[in-house]
Amino acid sequence: MRIYKVGGAVRDRLLGIPVTDIDWVVVGATTEEMLAKGFRPVGADFPVFLHPKSGEEYALARTERKSGRGYGGFTFHASPEVTLEEDLIRRDLTINAMAEDDQQNLTDPYHGQRDLEARLLRHVSPAFAEDPLRVLRVARFAARYAALGFTVAPQTLELMRQLSESGELEALTPERSWKEISRALMEDQPQVFIEVLRACGALKVLMPEVDALFGVPQPPAHHPEIDTGAHTLSVLQQAALHKQPLTVRWACLLHDLGKGLTPEEEWPRHIAHEFKGLKLIKAVNERFKTPRDCQELAMLVGEYHTHGHRALELKPSTLLELLQSFDVYRRPQRFEEFIAACEMDARGREGLEQRSYPQADYLRGAATAARSIAVQPLLEKGFKGPELGEAIKRERLKALKAYKEQV
Repeated sequence: MRIYKVGGAVRDRLLGIPVTDIDWVVVGATTEEMLAKGFRPVGADFPVFLHPKSGEEYALARTERKSGRGYGGFTFHASPEVTLEEDLIRRDLTINAMAEDDQQNLTDPYHGQRDLEARLLRHVSPAFAEDPLRVLRVARFAARYAALGFTVAPQTLELMRQLSESGELEALTPERSWKEISRALMEDQPQVFIEVLRACGALKVLMPEVDALFGVPQPPAHHPEIDTGAHTLSVLQQAALHKQPLTVRWACLLHDLGKGLTPEEEWPRHIAHEFKGLKLIKAVNERFKTPRDCQELAMLVGEYHTHGHRALELKPSTLLELLQSFDVYRRPQRFEEFIAACEMDARGREGLEQRSYPQADYLRGAATAARSIAVQPLLEKGFKGPELGEAIKRERLKALKAYKEQV
């Protein structure tokens, strides 16, 4: 039995960046031997075990063979005869196909270290094209390591293009797709993820609604960058720069989908794009079965982001309707995330990244004013049922009028 550290732990150590997860591969062992040493089995499809003390994953060296469509369409074979090189060749990228023993002696049969130095994301073997999930994974790695100068090797991008055109991407489950998308959006340069998907034709398969934004012009007076797709990528980049959570980043990606539906004869204006985009945002949410908090914020930002930009001009009654839509009384955090998404949208414009966004504090102040209305005094006056609701609304409107006047 020989044990090697593999994959990301080796890659990141060589890059000199913090190692977070460690994966191990065990060569020359059987399931029975692993169990005898106290390892706990967890793998459903192939033998993976948890270390009895550290809890880290140890997998028996294995080979795989394509047997069906999609990410799950593989037959695995694990046995003591499988070599380390045979295990490594089934991995996605050369930089993930290195191993080291307990003395840090490197096993690198597919030149991963060379590609690390060349800053290239390159596939290990033609078998790369058998797994559609790898299109998303490579795009995610491109986003993760973009700051270090990594790019996708042309031959690998071509294989990703072939996968995108093959129909295999449609075989991915929503859960697997969302796992990769959500992780990619939380990288430091998530816009690179979208750029790579677009470069290989995967974006128009997975998110045609986002792909449709490229080449659609906006009024240059408000959007110096003009192109709606370029603007969306800039908004996403700003969200990452400002360390926004996943909910905000997802909303930033989808906020302008309605502009992709504007007839060319109406360009560069996009009248009512907020409402037109809601059915598209809903469709994307359903396609990937996104978590409810991401779904809700994306829909609300899509519908109301222009309200956010015009906050200082809104009538008190419109402002109250906005606050009610977000249920700021019970869910203040969601409104805070809406404000963040609006600010990222405003900053995601060429040359305007550093411009202040006074609407943010104004909206926070409005929410505070509306929340300051106490219910108890109204109950003591005898209001109840629908009448109580109307009385609360009147008092909140009064508070917002006073707030607007003082600001």
